[in-house]
Amino acid sequence: MQIAVTTPTGNVGRHVVATLIRAGIRPRVLLRDPARLAPEVRGEVDAVQVDQYVADTVVAATEGVDTLFWVDPPSGGDDPLADYVRATRSLVRAVTANGIGRVVFQSSVGAEKRHGAGEIDGLAHTETAVDDLGVDVTHLRCGYFFTNLELQLDALRAGRLQVIVPPDQPMAWVAPRDIAEIAATRLLSPAWSGRCVQAVHGPADLTWRQVATILSAATGRHISVEQITDDAMRTQLRRAGMADGAIEAVLGMSTGLRENFVPEQRRTVRTTTPTTLAGWAYDHLRHQIVDASSA
Repeated sequence: MQIAVTTPTGNVGRHVVATLIRAGIRPRVLLRDPARLAPEVRGEVDAVQVDQYVADTVVAATEGVDTLFWVDPPSGGDDPLADYVRATRSLVRAVTANGIGRVVFQSSVGAEKRHGAGEIDGLAHTETAVDDLGVDVTHLRCGYFFTNLELQLDALRAGRLQVIVPPDQPMAWVAPRDIAEIAATRLLSPAWSGRCVQAVHGPADLTWRQVATILSAATGRHISVEQITDDAMRTQLRRAGMADGAIEAVLGMSTGLRENFVPEQRRTVRTTTPTTLAGWAYDHLRHQIVDASSA
């Protein structure tokens, strides 16, 4: 079995790679810069330098691959949805040219809407494109990553989180490592076929107000949450240097899901994962808040 993993140094991908290695698999890892791999991993994988936006390189890198873990690469451009189309084109060409029979795709809660959810629409496009190929595919519909909080360290140190969704609206929160566990299990398991959707909802649905309480306890610092207007958030993102297209794609992930949205997959034992936000925050976030503030 030849398994290929994209974004192998990412929040999810690095754990997928580690799990496959422990399972006795030598995965092929596709990434822009192989030097970014952890030193202890380099001898356990076959690393191929790849730009996921360049279809020819993806096709060449996946020759002989049976099973592929695909993550659309982070968009750094002014038009994220166009970047998703380019990445999806690479995926489709690779699967078609190399006869790759199984794909596990990291998608998101909200992709089931297909339209109107900002950047998540790009993931929906990838889902439908792979579905049209008729191969075995599992779409992992993931909740909100705990690690997204690391993008708001300055706000957390200041003790105030600003959001554009109602602070008391619950949503699924999940640890990337738990996503990786499910992804690796799907990559290795022969027990599924056809088109599958596997939600990854974390241990509990949480509101932003509950999140603030959990983070306050984990860091020992009072953190509050405030709902601001969409325009106020646009202004903040514009001041940070983000282009208008990227701003709308980011905002759409919240505005598209904040009214009357219910995930297609309900919370069950299959969609619930164990790592709590409290435990993750204490292990991974606390020192970034407390130590930086004490320095």
